[in-house]
Amino acid sequence: MMSSSGSASCCADIKISAVVLDLDGTLLDTENATKGVLKEFLAKYGKKLDKEKEDRKRLGMTLQASAATIVKDYDLPFTPNQFIDEIIPLYRDKWLLARPLPGANRLIKHLHKNGVPFALASNSLREFIDAKISHQEGWNEYFSTILGSDQVKSGKPSPDLLIEAARRMGVDTLKCLVIEDSLVGVKAAKAAKMRVVAVPSGSEADCSLLADSVLHSLLEFQPEIWGLPLFDDWVDKALPIEPIYFRILYKNGCVTEVTDDGKSALPCQVSGLYFGWAESGMHRISKVVVGIGLLHHSCTVKRNIQIHMIVEKANEFSDQKMQLELVGYIRRLNSMELESNNVEILEEDKSIASCGLDQSIFIHHFSAPFNNSGCCVSGGL
Repeated sequence: MMSSSGSASCCADIKISAVVLDLDGTLLDTENATKGVLKEFLAKYGKKLDKEKEDRKRLGMTLQASAATIVKDYDLPFTPNQFIDEIIPLYRDKWLLARPLPGANRLIKHLHKNGVPFALASNSLREFIDAKISHQEGWNEYFSTILGSDQVKSGKPSPDLLIEAARRMGVDTLKCLVIEDSLVGVKAAKAAKMRVVAVPSGSEADCSLLADSVLHSLLEFQPEIWGLPLFDDWVDKALPIEPIYFRILYKNGCVTEVTDDGKSALPCQVSGLYFGWAESGMHRISKVVVGIGLLHHSCTVKRNIQIHMIVEKANEFSDQKMQLELVGYIRRLNSMELESNNVEILEEDKSIASCGLDQSIFIHHFSAPFNNSGCCVSGGL
C-alpha cells in the first residue's frame, strides 16, 4: 500500500490509459443526502435502526443483497423485492439533493478535457445511477461509459463491472486505474487486475489495506503519479474549490460540528487544510483557515476540526455558533497530523489563505451563503 499522497518512485513504471470511477461515496455524497430515510421507514414498523450495523455492513453492497439483509436483520414483513418497491421512492426524492464530493467535478472535467477515457461503474442499478446523476451538470455526457450492476452477471466484489467497463473503453484492464471508497469496490478492482486508489469513508478504513494508494479526499489525487495529465488549476499554492458549507459551535478554543444532515453535512471525505469565511453569531464575517481530519479510535471515528481566525483573536469568538464556507484548499494533512489530535496551521498556511481570500477567484463564491444576512466583513475583501 502506498502513502496517502502516493509515491512517484513507486509508480514510475505505471502508465494508466483509462480511469474507472465508483459513484456513491466516491463522486457523490448520497449518504448524507439520504440520511434518515431507513430510520424513518423502520420506525413505521416499530423497528429501531442499528446505526453501527448500517455504517459498517452495507456500504458498497448491491441493492438486492442490501435489501435481503435489511429484511432479515430487522424481521420486516416483506420480501426483499417488496422492501425495494416500498423504500426506493423515498430515496429517489433525496438523491436530487446529493452534492458532488470535494474534487469530484474537478477530476471529471480534467479527465474529459484531456481526452482520458473514464467510466462510471456502480453497484447501483443503471436506472438509479441515471436518477442520481441527472442533476449533475455534464456527468451523463462526459463519461465514456456508464454501467450498473444489472448490466453484468455480478456486481462488486466480482470484477465483472470493471472488466466490462474496460472492454467498452477499449482499454486493457492492466492499464486501468479504479477510484473507490469501499472494501467491496477495492476487492473488485484487485480481482480485475487493475490498480486502485481508495478514498475511504471513516467506516471503510479496511479497504486501505488492499489499495495501491489511499487518499483522504479526491483533492489529494495526483494524476501525474499514474502517467495522467497534471492538474493546472492551482493559484499561488491555493486550489479554488466548490464551496463547502457547514455549521459549528466554537467553544473554549475547540470546534464541535453541529450540523450533520442535509446539504450542510460535512462528508467523511473532507480532509486537509482549507480556507474561507466564517459567519459568527455576532453577524460578522471573518477570514479563517480550517484544518479537518478524522481520528480513529478502535471501531469509532471522530472528526477533528481546528480553526484559526486570520484577523481576529480566537477568544473573541468563544461560545459562538458559526456557519463556515470553505472556498480554497491548501494541502493534505501530514502523517503526524493525521495520527494526532493536532492539525498544525503554519504561518505559510495563514499567508496563503489571507492572500487567496483577497483574490477575485475566491471572492467569487463569497456572496452565496452570507449575502442576505446583513453581516459585516472583518479583515476586508
